[in-house]
Amino acid sequence: MDKIKRTIAMARVSWDVLRADRELLLLPVLSWIFSAILLVLILAPAAIAGPDEWGVVEYILGAVAYFFVSLVAIFFNAALVFAANERLKGGDPTLKSALGGAWHRIGDIVIWAAITATISLVLRAIEERAGFVGAIITGLLGFAWTLITFLVLPVLVIEGESATASLKRSASLFRETWGERVGAQIGFSLLGLFAIVPAIAVIAVGVAIGGPVLIVAIALGIAIIAAAAALITALSGIFQTALYHYATTGEGVGSFSAHHLRAAFAQKHDRRFGL
Repeated sequence: MDKIKRTIAMARVSWDVLRADRELLLLPVLSWIFSAILLVLILAPAAIAGPDEWGVVEYILGAVAYFFVSLVAIFFNAALVFAANERLKGGDPTLKSALGGAWHRIGDIVIWAAITATISLVLRAIEERAGFVGAIITGLLGFAWTLITFLVLPVLVIEGESATASLKRSASLFRETWGERVGAQIGFSLLGLFAIVPAIAVIAVGVAIGGPVLIVAIALGIAIIAAAAALITALSGIFQTALYHYATTGEGVGSFSAHHLRAAFAQKHDRRFGL
């Protein structure tokens, strides 16, 4: 519980950083827009053909969709990390510079997207074939994969390492910051749940009243959820970048002072840097 509280405190610091570059909230939104467009373009043929004609084509299109959705999400998250790093280092990032920073690493981003899409497909196959037990196993494996790869993008974008080298580096840093990553995942997930409570309340009121109010309530609820998701994604990306700096240097960066980070992170990591 203490780790979750400290992660929430770090979210407040992340918000202070985000307020200086609110245009970064557009990155998650652009990611969703491009993902939706790609899904429509890729899956439209299968929808037109109908389920009776699905088969191998369905799996091929599904794999292609997984890859491109992963690619879009990773690209825009990489842009967010680039911008967060620039701001934390005292620069003044823009949407253009963020996208340019991600594009500069597009080759390794494509490779990393292929790796993550493959892992997702494998986990899904296990879940489908093993039923309830498979769901538990894939849930645990998926969570472990998320933790181990938490710092892949900062390493890839900031250090300029290849996709595979970034994975190895992130896994190595995992041993020093595992508690913080668990706390970050849980803490930001809880923040996301709290953020959508107003949306649930609005939709519930719409359901109770019915009629045209329900349509308006649903639209407003979706807008609130989208805004909350964009905010949490941006805050998480900033925190991720700050965690990378602390994991590699043991020092604070930008608004994340050494005092903040020492209070938030495990004693094991502090001893590594003699703090």
